[in-house]
Amino acid sequence: MGEEGTGGSVHLLCLAASSGVPLFCRSSRGGAPSRQQLPFSVIGSLNGVHMFGQNLEVQLSSARTKDTTVVLFVGLEELTNIRNVERLKKELRASYHLIDSFLGDSELIGDLTQCVDCVIPPEGPILQEALSGFAEAMGIGFVSLMVSGRVVSATEGWWRLGTPEAVLLPWLVGSLPPQAARDYPVYLPHGSPTVPHRLLTLTLLPGLELCLLCGPRPPLSQLDPQLLERWWQPVLDPLRACLPLGPRGLPDGFPLHKDILGLLLLHLELKRCLFTVEPLRDKGPSPEQRRRLLRHFYALVTSTHFPPEPLDKVEDDVSRAQLPRACYLVLGPEEPGTGLRLIALQLGLRLLLLLLAPQSPTHGLRSLATHTLHTLSPLL
Repeated sequence: MGEEGTGGSVHLLCLAASSGVPLFCRSSRGGAPSRQQLPFSVIGSLNGVHMFGQNLEVQLSSARTKDTTVVLFVGLEELTNIRNVERLKKELRASYHLIDSFLGDSELIGDLTQCVDCVIPPEGPILQEALSGFAEAMGIGFVSLMVSGRVVSATEGWWRLGTPEAVLLPWLVGSLPPQAARDYPVYLPHGSPTVPHRLLTLTLLPGLELCLLCGPRPPLSQLDPQLLERWWQPVLDPLRACLPLGPRGLPDGFPLHKDILGLLLLHLELKRCLFTVEPLRDKGPSPEQRRRLLRHFYALVTSTHFPPEPLDKVEDDVSRAQLPRACYLVLGPEEPGTGLRLIALQLGLRLLLLLLAPQSPTHGLRSLATHTLHTLSPLL
């Protein structure tokens, strides 16, 4: 597989490792899907580079020029043992919506953090009780409620899914076009990479979907409408209150400081995160710019300052004492009223990143972040 970026364009190319036959090519430009395709000469060159390195037992990870980046990826072994190329091409089409969403400017961040994107519903305990009761009545342990690719509530079984599938399943649901119901075969990279499970989805309200991960039973057609009505009709108002949570993440009116333009909260042990850039919509940069800034800042602080595991799991006491607890960045001159502020704060099992307006004083950033983290901690 290869990815090439030129002038705002991104191309994801998948080649058969043995023959070099193109399996698919997906493109995006400016964060949106594009019909632009790579020329056959570029595809041939990428395959030639791959084959040359393979013959020398060398793996080429990337190649750069002034305005181009080419990255090579190694696919699953199952994809290299291809018996029928045309059949595989057809099967891979089911993944196009998911692939395109990764190439585009997504509102989610689980691809970067490897944590499940979540929202905080206003009446979470009521929805959790309804979800658990419905799952028990259905005899299915893996059930969740999702809005716009984010988990609202889930059963314990769903939360115990491995990291790849726990992140990918909500992302898949959020990438698909709206439908009243679906019966979708899925392979779980961690739990079941060779035998497909069934992902059943039922739209309770536009944008709000009930998701069930199960085996051969039950058939989608045999889901009892009376059972659905029994568990979900009484909580219709709490369900409606979830609809605005897609972009916002937090209930309307949740107390956040007026300088906060965006935030990313991660629970490092549970592998869940809350990501929003819409506390204040009418101030500062666009939501797309805010997401981009927080993504870059997360990549920076996790690669240079903070360990990938919670602080209490760092075995060496000396190493733990030397780890930073907070860092901040000012974009532009460090003067009062100029330059956006970014701060990261880690306390125990949680890591919080904030994007703040220029008027927020630098000497008060840690205090603001600490107060915000204490406010959000009971929720995630």
